[in-house]
Amino acid sequence: MENATTNFVILVGYLLFLVAFGMYQGRKAKSATDYNMGGRNVPGWAAALSERATAESAWCLVGFPGYAFASGMVSAWVAIGLALGNIVAWTVLANKMRQEADRYDAQTYVHWMARRHANSPSATSLRLAASFVVIFLFAFYVEAQLIGGGKTLNTLFGIPAYAGVLLTVAVIIPYTMYGGFQSVVYTDCVQSILMIFTLIVAPLWGIHYISTAPDVYAPSIGEALRMASAEHPTWTGGLKGIAAGFMIASNLAWFIAYLGGCPHLTVRFMSMKDEGAWKLGRNISILWTVLGYAGAVTIGLVGLAIFGPGGVTDSEQIMPMVVLRIFPPVLAAVCITGAIAAMLSTADSMLIVTSSEFTENILKPIILKGRDIDPKSEMLISRMVTLIVGLSAGILAFTLPSDMVYTIVSFAWGAMGNPFAVVTCCTLFWNRYTGRAAFWTVIFGFLGTVLWQISPMNATVDARLAGVFPAIFAAVFFTLTSKPDRKPA
Repeated sequence: MENATTNFVILVGYLLFLVAFGMYQGRKAKSATDYNMGGRNVPGWAAALSERATAESAWCLVGFPGYAFASGMVSAWVAIGLALGNIVAWTVLANKMRQEADRYDAQTYVHWMARRHANSPSATSLRLAASFVVIFLFAFYVEAQLIGGGKTLNTLFGIPAYAGVLLTVAVIIPYTMYGGFQSVVYTDCVQSILMIFTLIVAPLWGIHYISTAPDVYAPSIGEALRMASAEHPTWTGGLKGIAAGFMIASNLAWFIAYLGGCPHLTVRFMSMKDEGAWKLGRNISILWTVLGYAGAVTIGLVGLAIFGPGGVTDSEQIMPMVVLRIFPPVLAAVCITGAIAAMLSTADSMLIVTSSEFTENILKPIILKGRDIDPKSEMLISRMVTLIVGLSAGILAFTLPSDMVYTIVSFAWGAMGNPFAVVTCCTLFWNRYTGRAAFWTVIFGFLGTVLWQISPMNATVDARLAGVFPAIFAAVFFTLTSKPDRKPA
């Protein structure tokens, strides 16, 4: 009972601080650019910490440790793919996207895409198709965060998972609606620090714990892997030949979406104030990435050593179960709050990106037909859209299965990352690439990934990998068969 009270006090204190801090930061939002992209004046350290918190989500502290627990060393390929993707994104793309946002006065990722291809006859179609993909898939992404929070709160307090959904919505809507991107970035920084603390301390302490505690499944990770199954200690999950190659390639394919395929991450690049900010952000993000992914895998494997392969009903509850087992109550509550921080940081980022994309690419140019709006009305419209999107996300969170954080994120990551990564890279590095080709890249990449995902072939080659090929085909074919667009001004 005493532990439950401690957990509750720490959690409530953190959430109240988060709302207050987010509202305070939100006072700086005075224009649409402030609301959508922090005035494109975000320091590098803030952009990096916010990008890491947003990218990792409940998946890194809930879904990924659960995957490592259930699959063993195979999970390392996912970590490698993600780490390489983040390193390449920050090294090759981040500064270019910062420059592009400034050049085209872009308010969102899709807004940049539409303005970059504004001289194409397909510009409006591209804007609508890309906005649909973002809004549709972010609904699933937010769903995964809310599920992750529900699981964590269930482990911590024993309350029904729906309470986590309602609590999340109640926390993130006020400051996100009030300050938009300005609030979200700086609250993400707090959450990013809490997350990386958990991802560093819990694995290190966990390794010590299993080596000294008498009542664990195995006294080391290596022994736990050998005892769990013949597949757990292998890097191929027991697969051989071409099947092993497909599995490794599918897991490494998490890399693809980082190449400009995630609007909620790309907008962090676009928001940085100058080249110095980019360099600092790059260094911070890469260090966070390496430590964070190594920690997430290790948490899952420490859980395997503590509980054994049959000791956990839902593998995606392994992180909170581990920290409750190895830590004193106060430290356990802090680390579990880290998982809730992960959920909140991604949910609020998805919320503001979805709201901004709808406002800038559908509401203003199409519904309001480009009419001039005074700044106060523009801010009011943005806030109301954010409120509606947030409430809708809360309702949708009750519609999907509660044991699929990893699966949901994987689906959304591929279906969004495949088309947008190809569009981003081709737009930046291929002068001949046309707006018509960009439109069909979005269509082919999205539909190709979704159709592959629901086909039996997905069990052999994951849609995160297979779905990028229709996007590449469309990019090449429609560029070579289209008249070049006039150069943008």
